Amino acid sequence: MLPWKRVLRPLAALLLTAAAVTVPATTAQASGAPSWGSPLLERSRELGGGWNDYSCKPSAAHPRPVVLVHGTLGNSVDNWLGLAPYLKVRGYCVFSLDYGQLEGVPFFHGLGPVEKSAGQLKDFVDRVLAATGATETDVVGHSQGGMMPRYYVRFLGGAAKVNALVGIAPSNHGTTLSGLTHLLPYFPGAADLLTKNTPALADQVTGSAFLTKLNTGGDTVPGVRYTVIATRYDEVVTPWRSQYLNGPDVRNVLLQDLCPVDLSEHVAVGLLDRVAFHEVANALDPGRARPTTCASAFE
Repeated sequence: MLPWKRVLRPLAALLLTAAAVTVPATTAQASGAPSWGSPLLERSRELGGGWNDYSCKPSAAHPRPVVLVHGTLGNSVDNWLGLAPYLKVRGYCVFSLDYGQLEGVPFFHGLGPVEKSAGQLKDFVDRVLAATGATETDVVGHSQGGMMPRYYVRFLGGAAKVNALVGIAPSNHGTTLSGLTHLLPYFPGAADLLTKNTPALADQVTGSAFLTKLNTGGDTVPGVRYTVIATRYDEVVTPWRSQYLNGPDVRNVLLQDLCPVDLSEHVAVGLLDRVAFHEVANALDPGRARPTTCASAFE
C-alpha cells in the first residue's frame, strides 16, 4: 500500500506549480515570437550592457553571434543577467529571445509546446543572422533551452545555421524531477492537467512522446558541435547523467570535475556560476580555450 501522505505532498507541489503559472491563462497555445520592441528585449539593453543590440557586427575573432535560450519559467532577460554581459564584454554579439509564452502569463515563459517553441527559435535565429550578416550562429541554452534547440537543429533546418550548441543543465533525455514524475500514474488526470496547462513540462517528462521523437535515431546531427555542462547537484533535471549526449562532436562536462567545490544546482549553474560561464566561453571558441578551474570564477 502506498504511503499516501508522503505521495500527496510532493505531487501536490508539482500540480500547484503547474496551476500557478497558468493563472490567469485560459489557453495553452503559445503566442508568436516577440517583436523587435518587446519590453523584455528593451530591458535587456538597459541591464545587459548592450546585448540584443541589432547593430552589433561580429568580429573576426568572434564571427558568429551567440543566441541565448532561457529555460522553463525563464525569460530573455532574467535568465541571462550573468552570462550575457560575461560574453558581451569578451567581444561577442549576444542575443536572447522569449519563447513558449502562454496567454495571460507574463515574464514566466518556456511553458508552451516545445515543438512550437523551436519554431520561435528558428524565426529568431533568422532575424539575428539577417541583422548581423553572419551565416551561422552559436546557441547557448539553459535547461529546456539547452534541449529545445536540438529540435530546431534536427527538424527545422537549424543544422545549416548552428555551428555549436551548448547546453547548461539541459533536459536532453527528460527528467524524473527526483522521482516525482513516477507518481503521476497514481493520480488519474494529473498527466492530462500538465499537458493541457503547461505543455513544456509534460514534454520534458522522461519518456514523453516529444522526447521519444527527438532522440530516436541518435542524439546529434552532423555538422554541429555539442557541449553539455552538468552539475551533480541538479535537483530539476534528474538523474543528472541524463543530460549527457551521445554521438560525434560531443563534449560532456561535469562541473565538479572542473571545480570540485562548486556546489551550484540547476538554477545557479545557469544564472551566476562563472566557472560554468568560463566553460561556455571555451565551447564557443575552442581554439582559444583555457583550462577551467575554480579560479575561473574570478576571471
